[in-house]
Amino acid sequence: MSRTIHIDPITRLEGHGKIDIFLNDAGDVDRAYFQVPELRGFEKFAEGRACEDMPQITSRICGVCPMAHHMAAAKALDDLYKVDPPAPAKKLRELIYNIFTVEDHALHFYFLGGPDFVVGPGAPKAERNILGVIGKVGLEVGKQVIAARKELRELINRMCGKVIHPVFGLPGGVSKPMKKEEQQLFIDAADRAVEFGKFSLKVFDDIVLANSQYVDWIVSDTYTHKTYYMGLVDENNKVNFYDGKLRVVKPDGSEYVKFNPGDYLDHVAEHVEPWSYIKFCYLKNVGWKGFEDGEQSGVYSVAPLARLNASTGMATPLAQEAYEKMFATLGGKPVHHTLANHWARLVELLYAAERMKELANDPEIADPNVRAIPKNKPAEGVGVVEAPRGTLFHHYKTDDRGVMTHANLIVATQNNAARIALSVDKAAKGLIKKGEVNDALLNMVEMAFRAYDPCHGCATHALPGQMPLVVRLHDSGMNVVSEVKRN
Repeated sequence: MSRTIHIDPITRLEGHGKIDIFLNDAGDVDRAYFQVPELRGFEKFAEGRACEDMPQITSRICGVCPMAHHMAAAKALDDLYKVDPPAPAKKLRELIYNIFTVEDHALHFYFLGGPDFVVGPGAPKAERNILGVIGKVGLEVGKQVIAARKELRELINRMCGKVIHPVFGLPGGVSKPMKKEEQQLFIDAADRAVEFGKFSLKVFDDIVLANSQYVDWIVSDTYTHKTYYMGLVDENNKVNFYDGKLRVVKPDGSEYVKFNPGDYLDHVAEHVEPWSYIKFCYLKNVGWKGFEDGEQSGVYSVAPLARLNASTGMATPLAQEAYEKMFATLGGKPVHHTLANHWARLVELLYAAERMKELANDPEIADPNVRAIPKNKPAEGVGVVEAPRGTLFHHYKTDDRGVMTHANLIVATQNNAARIALSVDKAAKGLIKKGEVNDALLNMVEMAFRAYDPCHGCATHALPGQMPLVVRLHDSGMNVVSEVKRN
């Protein structure tokens, strides 16, 4: 019996990763490691560049969520120049950002995480994808999903020039106003987005919640960790993706701290391990106690479930109803079940669609006053948004000419990294017994990280910034006969 199991590459995520599972003599799991073997150094790329380039540079980090980096960068520039964008500009930014969130959440549910529930974790590999989902729910439903994403992406393209690499956010505002004759396009699309959000929650009801096996997995101890949770909230402690304060709740749901984004370094710290290029964030004032959960551990989570746990509700009526139903069904707040992220994601999709509708109907959204020209010398600024995957920090420092001297990016997947490592290790231990392994079980181990919708293209940084190279030579039996390392 082999003492190690390798899942390489892991699938249905952004970026690259692998899982190494080590068995003991009894064939049970001793430890499972979630490893990120790639390194991308965007923080170093930024140095020496004009700070105004950052919304375009950072949007190249990831083709799945460029708008999150673009918007965080634009907000960091606002803070850097100490300039407050006019209200129409803020509303336009939030409108576009909620459009992006609807589209991105739909991508994850239907294309990446959803196949595990809609098709089933034990389905053949060739069916665990969007084609398998369409085969299960029907071609007309598939057309509806694709049409909804297409329409939303076209709206982003209309306002931002590009979907993948937007040219929109500027220090003090946005690059252009919405034309009055365009507003109705956004209003009509918002109405359809709300219906799409309701439809997606019904799909979850009809397929996932109607299957007792799926519900058992969601609430099982195998996929449960009691940690702290962080999310951006408005003045009423309701979920907000674009602006507000960061609220952290304890594992029992009580508020631990609430702080301004610019003070994040007082509350968040990063830990490194030699076996991964990702940094593991933890609550600074609780401390790093290793990979363990509980109130004594500084491990926390972001992402959809964390946002709902950290808030007191949703700011729109239909999403609030869905929020209440989710927590009532799962036993009240907070919910610690990792797989409940998929349900929370659809609650957020509906909220983003409703908020999109509110903003699209706002008369001020087509006001041409969309920029305040910066007049102060730049120095230091922090911008925070809630990426679909969780809280995203951009922190910039410049010289007095506005040339970047320092950049610190803490992305959602870094905030989640310690909890993801815990989730993969616990899932492997709960699922693999006496060395009995099959494809379905290994896919269920992968489900532990997919719930977070991780993006390692965004998250891979390392200290001290060098990338060791390992070359292994295998014989015809795949046995390692030689290994060369560059440290």
